[in-house]
Amino acid sequence: MKLHELRDNPGATKTKKRVGRGPGSGKGKTAGRGIKGQKSRSGVAIAGYEGGQMPLYQRLPKRGFNKPNRKEYAVVNLGLIEKFVEAGKLDAKAEITEDALVASGLVRRKLDGVRVLAKGDVTSKLNISVTGASKAAVEAVEKAGGSLKTAAASAAE
Repeated sequence: MKLHELRDNPGATKTKKRVGRGPGSGKGKTAGRGIKGQKSRSGVAIAGYEGGQMPLYQRLPKRGFNKPNRKEYAVVNLGLIEKFVEAGKLDAKAEITEDALVASGLVRRKLDGVRVLAKGDVTSKLNISVTGASKAAVEAVEKAGGSLKTAAASAAE
């Protein structure tokens, strides 16, 4: 087999219908768009238009609410922190801050802060300081002999 012998499977490709190329083609002059009217013009898209009837998207009730000033946290699991400590990317002896997590590549960006969740196991003694953490995460770190400080907890003191 040579390069010039390569062919697509029969029926795999369809040739594009060339419209507006003379009366002999069967799609000449108006190119299958009929005569006059909005749909015969170029640059018209009437998606969702139902001929004057109230469109479906307007008939259905509105639901829900998006809080305009909600906080978006970067989420980290304890198992991943442990994995990064074992790999030597995080120093377990030093305090693990949000900046340290970003520098190690565990978190891409801080957003409104970093929140630690309890998925995974912690064996090493960690000293973590972040914006937020789940109760289970705090318990897991303290059970391993470390400490987990959150911004909310330090603000309350």
